[in-house]
This record gives sequence, C-alpha cells and structure tokens, in this order.
Amino acid sequence: MDEHKHHHSAESSQAVATGASRSARSGERQRDHGAHDRHAGHSVAMFRDRFWITLLLTAPAVVWSGMIQHWFGYAAPVFVGSSWIPALFGTAVYLYGGWPFLKGAADELQRRLPGMMTLISLAISVAFAFSLAVSFGAPGSDLWWELASLVSIMLLGHWIEMRSITQAQGALRALAKLLPDKAVRVGADGSSEEVLVSTLAAGDLLLIRPGAGIPADGVVRDGKSPVNESMITGESRPLNKQAGDAVIAGTLNGQGSLRVEVTRTGDQTALAGIMRLVEQAQQSRSRAQALADRAARLLTFAAIAIAMLTAVVWTALGAPWNYTVERVVTVLVIACPHALGLAVPLVIAISTTLGVQHGLLIRDRRGLEEARNLDIVVFDKTGTLTLAEHRVVDIATDGMLTPEDALRFAAATERDSEHPVARALLLSAEERRLVVPQATDFHAEAGRGVEAIVDGQVWKVGGPGLLRALKVEAPTQLRGAAQRAADAGRSAIYLVDASGVRAVFAIADAIRPESKEAVRLLHDAGIEVAMLTGDSEAVARSVAAELGIDTVLAEVLPQDKASVIEGLQAQGKRVAMVGDGVNDAPALVSADVGVAIGAGTDVAVEAGDVVLVRSDPRDVPAIVALSRATYRKMIQNLWWAAGYNIVAIPLAAGVLVPWGIVLAPALGAVLMSVSTIIVAINAQLLRRAPLDRLRR
Repeated sequence: MDEHKHHHSAESSQAVATGASRSARSGERQRDHGAHDRHAGHSVAMFRDRFWITLLLTAPAVVWSGMIQHWFGYAAPVFVGSSWIPALFGTAVYLYGGWPFLKGAADELQRRLPGMMTLISLAISVAFAFSLAVSFGAPGSDLWWELASLVSIMLLGHWIEMRSITQAQGALRALAKLLPDKAVRVGADGSSEEVLVSTLAAGDLLLIRPGAGIPADGVVRDGKSPVNESMITGESRPLNKQAGDAVIAGTLNGQGSLRVEVTRTGDQTALAGIMRLVEQAQQSRSRAQALADRAARLLTFAAIAIAMLTAVVWTALGAPWNYTVERVVTVLVIACPHALGLAVPLVIAISTTLGVQHGLLIRDRRGLEEARNLDIVVFDKTGTLTLAEHRVVDIATDGMLTPEDALRFAAATERDSEHPVARALLLSAEERRLVVPQATDFHAEAGRGVEAIVDGQVWKVGGPGLLRALKVEAPTQLRGAAQRAADAGRSAIYLVDASGVRAVFAIADAIRPESKEAVRLLHDAGIEVAMLTGDSEAVARSVAAELGIDTVLAEVLPQDKASVIEGLQAQGKRVAMVGDGVNDAPALVSADVGVAIGAGTDVAVEAGDVVLVRSDPRDVPAIVALSRATYRKMIQNLWWAAGYNIVAIPLAAGVLVPWGIVLAPALGAVLMSVSTIIVAINAQLLRRAPLDRLRR
C-alpha cells in the first residue's frame, strides 16, 4: 500500500509537469490560430449591420445604373447631378462596406500571408479604380453597380459564415447560463439569506431548493434529492444525491431540498474547467485546418496569376478595357477561398459542441483527429474498466440458502464493520436492492472476521482464518468455488452459522457494467483492445477474459506504463491510452491519443487530449465515431470548396464566351456565396453523428 501511495504521489507530480508542457504547446497553437483568424475583432452584429447599411447604399447605385436601366427598360429620375449617383454611392459602398476586407487584406499582407481578404480587396479595388477612372473620362463602361452588388453579397456571405460559427460555438454560452446569479446561504444559527454567487466561499452552507440550480461545487450535508447532471456530464438520468455525495455547479436540483457545503467556487468549479476546455478545443488547430490554410494561400496565388493571365489574353484578343477588367474582377471574386476558409473551422466548432453534449471534452483537436486512425486502445484497469471499489462478483451457497439470502445475512452481519470487505458486501446488497435486516451483538476479531445476531441466529463472516479458528471445513462445492476465486486473484469470504459454512463470496474490484459493451464497440470499429495494470497476471487475465480483451499487460509499475505505450508504437501501431490522468499521465502523453477519465467533477486533467466527464468506457468508441464523422465532413467540405474552383475559375475567365456564356462579377459573387452555404449546410449534418446509439 505504501509503495502504491509513493507511486501515486510521484506520478501526480509528473502529471503536473506533463500537463504544463502540453498546456504550453496548446497555448502556442492558440496563439498561432489567433494570428491567422481573419475575423479577429469582428462579430455577427458588425457584419449584419454593415450588410444592411451597404445594401441601402447599393440600391441607388443599381437603380441609376445605365446598364440596369437598359436591361429592364425603365428610366430613373433625372436631375442635376443624378449621373453621379452610381459613382457617389459606389464609392460609399467601397469605403464603408469594403472596409473590413481592406483592413483584413492589410493584416494578411503585413503577416505575409495573403488569403481570402487579399483576393476580395484586390477585386473590389480594381473595380473601384477602373470605375473611378471611367467616371472622370477614361474610355469604357464603369462597374459601379457591379462593385456595390459585389460588396453587399460578400458582406452577406461573411455574415452567414460568422453566424454559423457563432451558433456552433454556442456550447460556451449555454454552459455559462447554467450557473445561477444568486444562492441561498445558511448561517450558523440556521437563518438563511439570498446572496450573489460571486460572494460564496469554500465552507459556506447553501440551501438548494427544489428545482433550483446548484451555484457551486460542493458536498451534500443534509437532504436527499435527484439531481439532473445532463448539462455537465451528458448523463440523461437524474442521480439521487444524499449526505456525503458531491454535486456540481450548474446542475439542476430535483424535487427534494439539499443543504450543500461549498468546496469550490468561481474559476475552480468543474463548470469553469469545462468551459476552459471547450474554449481551448475550439481554438486549437487541426492538421486539416493547416491543410485548408495552405490550400487557401495557394488558391490566392493561383487566382492572382490566373487574373493576370486573363488580362493578358483578353487584351491580346483586342477586348475592350472595361470587358477585360470585368473578367479579371470576376476571376478574383469567384476564386475567393471563402468556402475553403469555412470548410474546417465550422466542422471543428460543431464537433466540439457535439463532444460537450455527449460528455467528451476535447482539449486538443489533433488528438481527436488522430482517433480515427487508432489501431489499439489501451485501458488502465482500475477505475477505468473497473469501479476501483470491491464488490461481490460471485456467490456460491450450500444449496439451502439462495444467493440473495446469503448476501443479506452477510451484509447485515458486517453492517457495523469498517473493513473493506464489509463495504463490498453492503454495496453489493444495496445495488441488488436487497433489504438488509438489523443485526445485534456485533463483535469483530482481528484476523478472523465478525459475528452478529441476525433474525435471532448467530452468523459469522470472515476469510480462511475464520474457518481455521472455528476448525470447520467448507463443503466440497464451496471449496471449489473458493479455489476458483483464488485462481482468479479474488478474495474468498465465508458465511458461517452454527451448522457450518453456508456460502462463499468472491470479492474483487468490480467490473463496470459498461466495460464489456465498450470493448465490443471498439472491436466492431476494427480496433484492438488491451488492458494495462499493475495487478497480478491471474487477476488481469480474469478481467480480460470476462470482457473479451485481446491483450493483457499485467504487473506493470506506474513509471513503466509510458514505456509500454512506446513499445506498442514501435510496432507501428497508433495507440490510445485511457486512464485517470494522474497515475497514467506519462502514458497519456506518450500515446497518440490520451483519454483522461474526468470522473464527473474532476475535469482539470492536463495530460489527455480528450477528457471523459463520465467514467463510462463506452465514451471511448464514441470518440472514435466522432473523429471519423468529423474527418469525413472536413474532407467533403475541402473537396467541394477546392473542387468547385476547377470549374468556376475558367468560367469566370471567359473560356465559354464563344458559346455565349459570360459571368458578371456580381453573379460570380453569388456563386461563391452559394458554395459557402453548401459547405455550411454539409457541416451542420455532422450533428447527425450516431454518438447516442453507442451507449444504448
């Protein structure tokens, strides 16, 4: 036991160090992301308001355009200066509506990373300069109405993009709303007062009324009530809370009232930790995002080159100046990597939100991305596949008692004992909903066991030492059951009365009910499953056989777990490690994907790429499913966003002009916006990923 504590302490220190290292790397990625965020400082409201004002400014430029009047056969009112209306309003649109693009282009060029904003700014600036020259006497037809329409459509496209991403990132706002503004604090004299949540401190006693939100992390001191934790853990069923149980800030109390002692407030709560992880995940960059960024930059350079080639070709063919400029502007607009820029960020935002809704907190996007390629998932045994609490896992009786009655009598006999065996018997009886009778005349003897009177009969419970002290021998069938327990590394506990040994209980670290299903789901996904434990080979193989696990890695010391993971990687396998984030920190960091068990309230785990709010191993195949679904959507969007340009750019350059097909700049902007909308809709379909079905 002392050795175990020593390793636990050492690994806890190492967890802090590895967590700090991983956090530093995440911070660098966040800074990198911020440097590339073309919408930094922008908001949905800004693009919305600027779009509507620009649309109003565009209307006069369109109505008084000579080309539009000719097309639709009407005459706009004529008055002094009316011929300058398109130029005046077109200039206003360029300066006001085009400002976000011009500023964005300046930022891109300053960083030497020309991209979408550079293309848009180049297109509208060429159109503006050309139209201005025509308005002051240069030959050709101006492009004022095309310029104004183009800016309006581009603003609309960016409004749609910002709105889509902001809606997908709504998980943070939803989490923030979970915390109530006020709480009822109970004084030492029993009086209560309503106070602001911001004034709460550890040690305060709170009254949580029926239906009220829980304002801080704490421990129930009095009362009993179901608490809905689905908004934090994703667990749909309310959990019954009573004295001694932990509660989480932001969860909702049920019909009963609770008195809760505050343990953590503000930034220290589980809710605050979850919000930090969500924000970090939405800002972290994936390899697909890096690919999209490179593709967007290449497309920018290609578009500029094609625009220049277009100008040269049409000039050589003797096309009018204004026609050549119109082709150039259309190429620049339609080649704008708008959809390409949206393809990955929107999928990232939606997948992060899905993760939160299903109890999967993604700390590092690259970890989630890698999960689709996993060859093997390595589970730590204790606390991950098992409950880390002993239970009765098998009962054998002499045939005169039913297993339920034997457990009832044993639990009653052990009720007043503090021994771990007593807890295992009592919890097992409680989980089986057995009514445990009262016992009297309880007596314990060290090394032997306990005895008590239950239902007027003397019962004794203990290990082999009890049988030796009583000089009794178990019947043959019970000796066989005890031997099987010993062979599996389990403890054999006997129930004895005046007539002899009546039952034997096999007690071990109980396997989680969900573990077998988790292993099956991973096998269905084509992934090998291994178990890593410091327990003996016999215990490990017993658990592995019950769960259908492929590989057993037993008797591994905590400090050697990382080496085992690296050994699997040396075999060419992509490895995920699932553990508690403390003892397993080095292994979690070494693995291609580190999955840390959050255990409901402990979400400040710094070693994993993904944190499981629940301690449900079925969430591991859910990570794989989310990773694969996310990757499919990213690739679909990237193919569409890049592929449509293969057709659109030649069309914009005028290759089909001999057949009478000509794209105006405004129509090019419409096509570009439509491609963006298609990408946004396809990303939204990610919400249909069947993560819920993995837990049924």
